[in-house]
Amino acid sequence: MKIAVIGQSLFGQEVYKELRKEGHTIVGVFTIPDKDGKADPLAAEAEKDGVSVFKFPRWRVKGQAIPEVVAQYKATGAELNVMPFCSQFIPMEVIDHPKHGSIIYHPSLLPRHRGASAINWTLIHGDKKGGFTVFWADDGLDTGPVLLQRECDVEPNDTVNTIYKRFLFPEGVKGTVEAVRLIAQGKAPRIPQPEEGATYECIQKKDNAKIDWNQSAEALHNWIRGNDKVPGAWAEVDGQKVTFYGSSLVDNGTTANGQPLDIPGASRPGLVTKSGLVLFGNDGKALLVKNLQFEDGKMIAAAQYFRSGSSAAVELTEEEKAFAEQMRAVWQSILTNVAQIEDSTDFFKSGAASMDVVRLVEEVKLRASSCQLQNEDVYMNTSFQDFIQMCVRKLRGEDDEEELVVDYVEKNINNMTVKMPHQLFINGEFVDAEGGKTYKTINPTDGTAICDVSLAQISDVDKAVAAAKEAFEEGEWGKMNPRDRGRLIHKLADLMEEHQEELATIEAIDSGAVYTLALKTHVGMSIQTFRYFAGWCDKIQGCTIPINQARPNRNLTFTKREPIGVCAIVIPWNYPLMMLAWKTAACLAAGNTVVLKPAQVTPLTAVKFAELAARAGFPKGVINILPGSGSLVGQRLSDHPDVRKLGFTGSTEIGKHIMKSCAVSNVKKVSLELGGKSPLIIFSDCDMDKAVRMGMSSVFFNKGENCIAAGRLFVEESIHDQFVKRVVEEMKKMRIGDPLDRSTDHGPQNHKAHLDKLVEYCQTGVKEGATLVCGGKQVQRPGFFFEPTLFTDVQDHMYIAQEESFGPVMIISKFKSGEVDDVLRRANATEYGLASGVFTRDISKALYVSERLNAGTVFVNTYNKTDVAAPFGGFKQSGFGKDLGQEALNEYLKTKAVTIEY
Repeated sequence: MKIAVIGQSLFGQEVYKELRKEGHTIVGVFTIPDKDGKADPLAAEAEKDGVSVFKFPRWRVKGQAIPEVVAQYKATGAELNVMPFCSQFIPMEVIDHPKHGSIIYHPSLLPRHRGASAINWTLIHGDKKGGFTVFWADDGLDTGPVLLQRECDVEPNDTVNTIYKRFLFPEGVKGTVEAVRLIAQGKAPRIPQPEEGATYECIQKKDNAKIDWNQSAEALHNWIRGNDKVPGAWAEVDGQKVTFYGSSLVDNGTTANGQPLDIPGASRPGLVTKSGLVLFGNDGKALLVKNLQFEDGKMIAAAQYFRSGSSAAVELTEEEKAFAEQMRAVWQSILTNVAQIEDSTDFFKSGAASMDVVRLVEEVKLRASSCQLQNEDVYMNTSFQDFIQMCVRKLRGEDDEEELVVDYVEKNINNMTVKMPHQLFINGEFVDAEGGKTYKTINPTDGTAICDVSLAQISDVDKAVAAAKEAFEEGEWGKMNPRDRGRLIHKLADLMEEHQEELATIEAIDSGAVYTLALKTHVGMSIQTFRYFAGWCDKIQGCTIPINQARPNRNLTFTKREPIGVCAIVIPWNYPLMMLAWKTAACLAAGNTVVLKPAQVTPLTAVKFAELAARAGFPKGVINILPGSGSLVGQRLSDHPDVRKLGFTGSTEIGKHIMKSCAVSNVKKVSLELGGKSPLIIFSDCDMDKAVRMGMSSVFFNKGENCIAAGRLFVEESIHDQFVKRVVEEMKKMRIGDPLDRSTDHGPQNHKAHLDKLVEYCQTGVKEGATLVCGGKQVQRPGFFFEPTLFTDVQDHMYIAQEESFGPVMIISKFKSGEVDDVLRRANATEYGLASGVFTRDISKALYVSERLNAGTVFVNTYNKTDVAAPFGGFKQSGFGKDLGQEALNEYLKTKAVTIEY
C-alpha cells in the first residue's frame, strides 16, 4: 500500500522502518519541525531513505484546516494514514481522505483513559491491566472504532517509562504493523467502542501534578509513579518545589532507622534512610522514593537529601582531564545548537531529550568501560562539570553510595597486580572473624603461604544467616522485580568478565589450576552460568490445573513457584569459582539469599566474587561468604533453623553427614553432588584418534581433580594394547610445571593432604597386583606435583577399580569383544552414578549402552562436555538434585498450589 506516516519520536521511527520492511511504499512522512536544530528521529530516518518529509508546525488555524497544508498532503496519493504517535491535531479532511482511512496508536485499553496522558492515568488509577489500542482515527477524541488491542499486566512498581519500554513500545510497534497487515488483507475489523467503562482524563502537566498527601500509601505511590518521569509529581519541602521519582511500596518494618524530614500536609514526617526517602500515607502504610529533583533541575538520590551539595570537587589527573575533553566533544556532538560546552552547560536546558541520555550513557561506555552509568546518573548530574565529577568518582570507585571498604592483599604476578580480599563478607561488608581468627591459604605451586584469611566462627555464621534472612524477608531483594534481579545478575557477570584475568590468576595460585584452563573454564563458564540464569529470572512461572472436584461449583487451581528463603551453599576445592557459580547463580535467579562456605583451602576467588557482587549493586545481606572449616561452618549451616535449603558438592561421606544434619535440624531441602567412579567404555569400532584424545582428557583434565573424571576405562580387548601404547606416547608429551606458564599442561595438586592420598592410592594399586605402566609418585620439586599415572590389568575387586582417585590416575581394564552386556554390568557395579561415557561408531550400540549406563550424565564420543543449559547431577551415592539448566531452578524453588472457588 501507499502509506503516509503522520507522527514523531522513536516509536514513529520504528513503525516507519517496519512498514518499509513489510514492502509498503511510504509516500510521505509528516512530522514536527526541527527542535534546536535537531530533526525528530522519524524525520531523520525518512530523510536518510530519501522519502519526502513534511514538517508542518500546524495543520489547522482556529479550527479550520490550512488549505496549502492539506493540498501538499493530498498530493502524495496516500491510500492509508498511519499515525503511530502524533501530538498534532490532524483535520478530518486528512483523516478521511485516503482509500483505507486512517489508523492511530493509543497507549491504553480504550475506551478507558482517552486523552493524551493515557499511560499516566493507567498508573495513577492503579489499573492491574494496561495495554494499547489501534483504532480508526476520529476527530481527536479517541472514540473511533477499535481495530486491534493488546494487554499486559501492570507491575506494582511500574512507571510510565518502564511499562512503555517493556510492552507499550515494542509490542505497540508490532501491533501497529499487524493492523496495517490486516487492512491490506481486507480483514481489519471496526469494533465500536462501548460507552461502559469509558473515561477521559486531562493532560498531566507540572501544575496539576502536585501531591495530595491526604491519601493512602498506595494512592500516593500510584500518583508518583503515574507522573514519573513526565511531568513529575511534586510537593513543597523546605520551602522549595521538590519532584519525586522512583516510588515503590514497602513494609513498615523496613523504615525504622532514618532522619526525619517534615513535609507540609503529610500525615507524618518522612524518613531519609540509606535506601531512600520513606513517605507515609494517611493509612499509616509506607512507600519509598529513590530520587528527588529540585527547582534548579538538580536531581539527587533521596538517601542523600541531608548531604546534597556537601561533597568536595575532586582534582582530575592528566588521564582524567583527557577523558573529560573526550566527553566535552561528545556533549558538543549531541548539543549541536550550543556554540561551546562550558563547565556550567546544562544538558537538558540546552535541549537534550531522553534519547540523548541513552546515547550519552553508551558514549561513556565506549570510552571508559569500567564506568557503568545508568540513565539516572545523567538526570542527577545535569551540568557538564557535575557530570564529569560523577564519572571520575565512578572510575575511581568513589561513588556517593556507601563506600565498600576492602582490605586487599596485593601481589604483582602474572604481569598484573592482583588485589585479593581476605576477610569474611557479611551483610555487604568485609569483616574480621570473631576473635580475629585467621589461617594461611597455601599456593600449591611452591607450598608457600599466599595470605592470612579470616576463619569464620559459629557466631559469624549466625550473623550471616540473620543478614540473609533480613534481606530476603524485609529488604529490597525480596521485593525486587524479576527483570531487575536478572539485570543485576547480568551486571555481576559483566564485572566478572572485566576481572576475568585477575580471577583466573587467583584461581591458579590458590588451587593450582593451569591459568589458561582457569581463564576458559573455571572463570569463563562461571560468567556464562550467571548470564544464563540472569535470563531465567523473569521466566519462572507456575501453571493452571483442571481439578475433578469442580461440581456443582466452579474452581480454579494454579501453582506458584516461590523462592525458598535463606540458602546455604558448601562447595569443594577443585573448581572453586565454577562450583560457586553453578549453585549461586540458580539460587539468586530464583530470588533466594545466600550464605556460602568455600573450601577452606581455596577461599580467595569466593571472597573476590563477594567484592564484585557488592560493586554490581547487590543489596546487603543477599550474598554472604564465610571461609572456614567444614566441621564448624558447614556443620552450623546444616544445623541452623533459619537455613531452608543446603546445596553441597563434595565427598559422599560428608554428603551423608550433611543430609542427616539437615533432616534432624529442620528438614531442610538438600541437593547433593557427591563422589563418582565414572566408567568410560571404548569399543574397537571407535575413532581411535578421538578416543585417545578424549580418553586422556577424561582422566587428566584439571589434573584429575574433576568430579566426572573417568575413574575407570574399559577398553575392548582387540584394541587394548594399541590404546595403551598411544596413551603412553601422549602422556610423555605432557608438560608439568607452573600453572601460570602458558605452556604448562599439568599443574600441582590442590593441597598437600590430597597429594599424600594420591601416593597412598597408587601404592595400594601396586600392592593389589595392578600393572603400573608409568607415574605413580610425587614429582621431586617444590610444591604439590604428582606424575600423571597409568594402571593396566586392573581387576574388578581391586580398591583402585572401585574408589575414585580424584587425581591424574588412569585405570584401564579389558573386556572381551562382543560382551556388551557384561561390560555394562561391570561398569554399573559401583555405588556411584555421576557420569559415564562410550566411544563407538555404531549408533545403535551407542544408544543401547547409553540407555543402560546408570549415571546422571552419559557422554557419547566425547567427554567433559558440560554446558550451562544442560542439567548436571548424579544417581545412587553420587547424590541427587541438579546443577545447571532449567532443572537447577527447581532446587531453589518451592511450589505453592492455590485453589479458588468462584
